[in-house]
Amino acid sequence: MRAIQVVNAGPSAQLVMGDVSKPVPGTDEILVKVAATALNRADILQRQGKYPPPPGASSLLGLEIAGTVAEAGRNVQGWRPGDRVYALLAGGGYAEFATVHYQVAMPVPSKLSLTDAAAVPESFLTAYHALFRLGRLREGQNVLIHAGASGVGTAAIQMAKDSGAIAHVTAGSHPKLELCSRLGAATTTNYREESFAEKILSSTSNKGVDLIIDFIGAPYWDGNIRSLALDSRIIVLATMGGDRIPDFSLRDLFRKRASLLTSTLRSRSLEFKIGLSQEFHEYAQSRFNDGRLCPVIDTTFDWAEVSKAHRYMEENRNMGKIVLHVSGS
Repeated sequence: MRAIQVVNAGPSAQLVMGDVSKPVPGTDEILVKVAATALNRADILQRQGKYPPPPGASSLLGLEIAGTVAEAGRNVQGWRPGDRVYALLAGGGYAEFATVHYQVAMPVPSKLSLTDAAAVPESFLTAYHALFRLGRLREGQNVLIHAGASGVGTAAIQMAKDSGAIAHVTAGSHPKLELCSRLGAATTTNYREESFAEKILSSTSNKGVDLIIDFIGAPYWDGNIRSLALDSRIIVLATMGGDRIPDFSLRDLFRKRASLLTSTLRSRSLEFKIGLSQEFHEYAQSRFNDGRLCPVIDTTFDWAEVSKAHRYMEENRNMGKIVLHVSGS
C-alpha cells in the first residue's frame, strides 16, 4: 500500500510517498481503508525526530483517521465491511490502510462526512478529557482556553459552551479571535497586543477562572497564575513556548489552592483509550448530529501535498484542523 514516509528526520521536504506493507488486523482489530487523516503538532515533532511513537505503534505519522471498515479480526464485534469509522491512533494514519482496536473505533455520526470525521478524534478527545475528566468543568464556571483557534481549542470552546460554562480564549490574530467568538467564546484576547490576565480579571470581577487549558507552557505561567480563581485547575497539554519556568515557586499554586495537571493521549494504555473513546461517543454522537458540535476545518490538502500541509501548520496559519484527503479512497 502507499503511505507517507519520513526519509530522514528534518524539514517537511523529508516527507515522501512510498510503498509499505499493508497492515494485517489482529484478532481484536479492524482494518480501515483510510479516506482522510488530519495533521497534529505531534506529527511535526515526530518528523523532526523529537517525538518517537510509543512501543508497538506504527512508525508512520498520523494520529487520527476516518474511513470504512475493510476487514475485521476474528474477535471483532459490531463492525462489518463498509461501515464508516473514525478513530484515534498511536500512529499510522498517513496511509491507505490502518488498523485499530475495534473498541477504540467509533461509528461516524450520520451528519458528518468522512472528511469532517477525520478532524474529530485527536482534537475532540483531547479537549473532552481535559475539560471534563481532568478539569471537572461544570455549568457556570469560567474556563480559559489558550490557542483558541487550534483544533483542540475550537473543540474545547464548543464543548465548554454546550456545558453551560463561560469560555475565555487567547489567540494571535483578529481573524482567529473572530472565529472563537462565533464558536461561543465570551471574551477573546490577542496575546500579541494585550495581557490575557488583565482581561480575565476584568471580565470576571477579579475572581479569575476555574480552569485553564494551556498548550504554551513557560511563557504563560505568570499570566496563568494571575488568572486563577481559588480552588482552580491548570491542565497543560503541550509546551510549545518552552518548559523551563524562571523563578518557579510552588507557593504560586498554594496561594490559589490550585492543581496543576499534565496530559497526553498517545502513550495511554489500550484500556484507557477504549474507555475514553466509548465515553466520548456516547456524549458526542447526538451533539454532532444536531449541530451543537462541529469540527472546524481550515484547509483540506491532497496527501500528495503533505509537505505543503506541514509547512502551513508550522507557519501557524490554520484556524481549526488541517485535513489530508487520501487519494484513491
